[in-house]
Amino acid sequence: MKAAILHGPRDLRVEVSRAPEPGAGEALVRVAVAGLCGTDYSIFSGGRPVTYPRVMGHEFVGRVETVGTGVTTPRVGDRVAIEPNYSCGVCPLCREGNRNLCLSRTAVGIDVDGCFAELVRVPARCCWPAPAGVPDDELMVTEPLAVVVRAVGRGQVRAGETTAVVGVGTLGLLALQVLRAAGARVLVVSRSTRRFALARELGAAETHAVADGPLDAAARQFSGREGVDLVVETAGTAEAVNHALALVRPGGRVVLTGLPHEATTLSFFPVVRHEVTIVGSMIYQDEFPQALGLLATGRVRTGPLLTHRFDLGSIDAAFSAHREPDSIKVTVVPRATS
Repeated sequence: MKAAILHGPRDLRVEVSRAPEPGAGEALVRVAVAGLCGTDYSIFSGGRPVTYPRVMGHEFVGRVETVGTGVTTPRVGDRVAIEPNYSCGVCPLCREGNRNLCLSRTAVGIDVDGCFAELVRVPARCCWPAPAGVPDDELMVTEPLAVVVRAVGRGQVRAGETTAVVGVGTLGLLALQVLRAAGARVLVVSRSTRRFALARELGAAETHAVADGPLDAAARQFSGREGVDLVVETAGTAEAVNHALALVRPGGRVVLTGLPHEATTLSFFPVVRHEVTIVGSMIYQDEFPQALGLLATGRVRTGPLLTHRFDLGSIDAAFSAHREPDSIKVTVVPRATS
């Protein structure tokens, strides 16, 4: 098979590699389409070290090529979306139901080889049946969609509430739609206005650029009271955390999904004075079925987020496109290349 193998920071080569063989409880999946995200770019550029050589990529959909011993589902030929994080299942965190927090969690494309290849080996339990009628490209976004499904669930959103999403990347545009599907009104906030038209197309009631005026005033005007009920932060910067706190009302909730790597300067006085609830949300636990259901019913649209498409032989161009201002979601098709 062919695979894009990372030998070191920015040393990515498309090579012929030996196809993996599924062991007991595993499935071998032929990749139909894969997604490229910020984590992949961080690994590619050396910002997130991994063991080399490594095949990156964790957002993908494909068909089961073969299965190992003991596997009854999925079956050969099934079209599947892949849940690319799996826990040990035996530690205290796993046993108490916090498998997404497992310290021995394995991430496809990070800890083991991933989907920037024609074939990938994964545990059979990570294969979810693909709903009919959802194209492969759109289904590929199930993994980040599951991330925001969990985040919105952690925020305990209720129909009729006013909410805000901070950030208009892939996660922000998905969170907007999940909140709308729950019956909430959504204000989208970003430093740039570049994607505001798309946000409104996907259901945002209003948009607000950070430079266009104080966020607390924008939140009061939008909500008709002291601020919005719930903020979902997706930007992953220290600045975005403070933006979220400026938007939320006293007694409101903030869900943080981003992973800022720099220190966050945060005044806890308003958190205590206003009894703001702040919760983190880390990947997902049991949200894949709900994410697939949102795609199957059309309540979440992922097609408008797909901005670039490359074959495996052009994966260097795919990583370059990821950094372009007009890029939202870059897809890679690991078909055979010359």
